[in-house]
Amino acid sequence: MPTEILMPALSPTMEEGTLAKWLVKEGDTISSGDLIAEIETDKATMEFEAVDEGVVGKILIPEGSEGVKVNTAIAVLLEEGETADDIGASAAPAAPAAAAKEVAAAPSAGAGEAAAPAPTAPAAADGSRIFASPLARRIAADKGLDLAGLVGSGPRGRIVKADVEGAAVAPKAAAAPAATASPAAAAPAPAGPSSDMVARMYEGRSYEEVTLDGMRKTIAARLTEAKQTVPHFYLRRDIQLDALLKFRAQLNKQLEGRGVKLSVNDFIIKAVALALQAVPDANAVWAGDRVLKMEASDVAVAVAIEGGLFTPVLQDSELKSLSALSGEMKDLAARARDRKLAPHEYQGGSFAISNLGMFGIDNFDAIVNPPHAGILAVGAGAKKPVVGADGELKVATVMSVTMSVDHRVIDGALGAQLLQAIVENLENPMVMLA
Repeated sequence: MPTEILMPALSPTMEEGTLAKWLVKEGDTISSGDLIAEIETDKATMEFEAVDEGVVGKILIPEGSEGVKVNTAIAVLLEEGETADDIGASAAPAAPAAAAKEVAAAPSAGAGEAAAPAPTAPAAADGSRIFASPLARRIAADKGLDLAGLVGSGPRGRIVKADVEGAAVAPKAAAAPAATASPAAAAPAPAGPSSDMVARMYEGRSYEEVTLDGMRKTIAARLTEAKQTVPHFYLRRDIQLDALLKFRAQLNKQLEGRGVKLSVNDFIIKAVALALQAVPDANAVWAGDRVLKMEASDVAVAVAIEGGLFTPVLQDSELKSLSALSGEMKDLAARARDRKLAPHEYQGGSFAISNLGMFGIDNFDAIVNPPHAGILAVGAGAKKPVVGADGELKVATVMSVTMSVDHRVIDGALGAQLLQAIVENLENPMVMLA
């Protein structure tokens, strides 16, 4: 029976993508693991590999097609002995009940994210046939395995190579999950005026219409949801930077021979990472019905790119030296601007940093990016009069920061402790090297 190749979900939040390029053509023979297409998500172009073997019988979605929904059939694969005449109804859209069970194939390991599809029971509509790839059948025969006892993870429950290698045999009845009542749908948020209504408001005025790309649509949807559903509160502090700036100048002079130049942002990343270790209850993420307390300090840093932004994540930041963090951040930022980051490089983390000080912004309030528990909005450092500990008036370089916090994860006092730890690290930078 011909097998549909489905549009994969290359990240947990992907709902649709652009089929940028086919790497195969009709009539080509492919094997499991072969690269067959390039898929553009909202933030990156990734390679898509086959999970089955056979002959490409028909390409259903031409390259360059935008807005292709996840689990849409994009091509049809023929087994040995099948011809294009066998495609017939298999190329038609799946019935709603079947479509709900379809899962997308995993992207290639080289693309960065190996998210295996959730197992489903083998889909034999009349119970008379178990659907499996020829390769899976051969491996099962060699091992003496009964395909009827295996759980398929391919499209529509098809048994593929990964299901028979290493082979945990599971009865079909046990594999079928018990039916559960779906939760009641949440009431829709009030909608703003439609695009047609807005256009009519400006009838007769000159304007340019800009079509939203996938990244801008995703940013709009995620941040609207975050602002509507995350109970934000805000904590503000001024930080005196004179000691840090002096220490940074000394380090940069010593690191000149190695071609390393530390930025203030590198110190902020390190300060946040160590603060999350000092206040471990704040190093957490919201997971719907629970809170996940993280062990490592995985710090996300907002990077502006044309048309949007990325938040690449520096994992285990508390363990890395300032020079290592600096080099990694430069690499991630450069690849972010070229849209060359893999999903695992910009997903995850428990806390984020957004620095607009370099643009001369004194202070601002950032939006928490779920599931993060908080984000530090960093303003510009400026010379200001301050009163010293001895009561003497002096001039200091002062940087204003605002920490936006998800109240579901972090309460006021805990948030204050975290921000205090960040301030202490930045005002006493040598402590961060201890």
